[in-house]
Amino acid sequence: MSDCPRSYPLFLSSSGIPGKKCGTIIFTAEELSNCRGTDLIINEIIAFAVSDCLSWPVLTSCLSLQDIATMQLCANKLDKKDFFGKSDPFLVFYRSNEDGTFTICHKTEVIKNTLNPVWQPFTIPVRALCNGDYDRTIKIDVYDWDRDGSHDFIGEFTTSYRELSRGQSQFNVYEVLNPKKKGKKKKYVNSGTVTLLSFKVESEYTFVDFIRGGTQLNFTVAIDFTASNGNPAQPTSLHYMSPYQMNTYTMALKAVGEIIQDYDSDKLFPAYGFGAKLPPDGKISHVFPLNGNSEDPNCVGIDGVLEAYFQSLRTVQLYGPTNFAPVINQVARSAQDVTDGSQYFVLLMITDGVISDMVQTKEAVVSASALPMSIIIVGVGPAEFDAMEELDGDDVRVSSRGRFAERDIVQFVPFRDYIDRSGNQVLSMARLAKDVLAEIPDQLLSFMKSKGIDPRPALPASGTPSKPPLNSRI
Repeated sequence: MSDCPRSYPLFLSSSGIPGKKCGTIIFTAEELSNCRGTDLIINEIIAFAVSDCLSWPVLTSCLSLQDIATMQLCANKLDKKDFFGKSDPFLVFYRSNEDGTFTICHKTEVIKNTLNPVWQPFTIPVRALCNGDYDRTIKIDVYDWDRDGSHDFIGEFTTSYRELSRGQSQFNVYEVLNPKKKGKKKKYVNSGTVTLLSFKVESEYTFVDFIRGGTQLNFTVAIDFTASNGNPAQPTSLHYMSPYQMNTYTMALKAVGEIIQDYDSDKLFPAYGFGAKLPPDGKISHVFPLNGNSEDPNCVGIDGVLEAYFQSLRTVQLYGPTNFAPVINQVARSAQDVTDGSQYFVLLMITDGVISDMVQTKEAVVSASALPMSIIIVGVGPAEFDAMEELDGDDVRVSSRGRFAERDIVQFVPFRDYIDRSGNQVLSMARLAKDVLAEIPDQLLSFMKSKGIDPRPALPASGTPSKPPLNSRI
């Protein structure tokens, strides 16, 4: 099946006018030759059809196993980039697109202070590498990691899934080339070599298999009530409730929560605040229920969470500091009671400032990484969130007191990166939800695989929880 984009008009009732054309959805079908017959699999994707009158999340997926590639690579004699030391190399994999552009599909961990790194084996869906086209170009960049994010380019090389599938051989030793150096230096040979040490392909279950087997996503919200947010009565406050538009806390909560809630059958969401003084005695709390009920912090639906949030703004005093560990540990206690694969916990934390208890938070994250749990942190406002990147283990796995996190369970994003310049809040929310939820399926799968848990048989139609079909949310 070659790429064949097709556009379909979307007709919905808008402003009381049935049949009004509200926008267009474009579907693109790509090569899926690596999938067998009815075993076509497009892992859980969250896309949005956005127009002037709607923003509907569309979840597309098919059922059955997907092919997963596991590979390990090493490098030899890479260029030295650090003045005081060698290099801290890592690899970035890119899948080529039909229009000639490239999309990042994997980053390895960073190996510190070496020119001859050996990276840990990693797994990646075959479709993520090549969209089923075994001869499609895969570009791999080699970088030297820098703490400030300005990673130094060492060089690049290209390969394909077909070449990688040959495994360890003379065909899978690649010269790392730096085009700028090659153009300037006549005697330039290369910037090192990268060797494929091993490669295998196995079939694994997908996120959809677990959802259809009855696995529930338990969604918990935690909102920052520290004084740095500003007086909620003032328009400059991040908590200000304007009668004309949502504040960023509300936007982040609705963007993520309104999608996740369809995978939670009871629609009851624990919602907490942190960093406030509570009435009547002004005691500071870093994990208080927004509904005021410590015995039952559940709110009914996302609307119930918003109602409790608005009510808390009227009753508590914003204070501080910004402590994350108490809320993470609170959710972890619930997660440790259900490790059979029937439930998976997602904690959304929305904050405006730098973490005050980083040591305790890292310890909490490391402990939680062994549990069925993911953490989404959305930073709002203009603050610098550099320290947050330390928790998002995409580059370097979080560690505490010599222990490393078993899995990468934290996804951090600053909301300001998703704000639409024209002021379209719907589009901003769509962009945010797409990115922050993208890692949840793989994080759930990594837990299930680490515990040897297989999905249960798909629930019969009459027994499924009340939720829309996974192949359509329109």
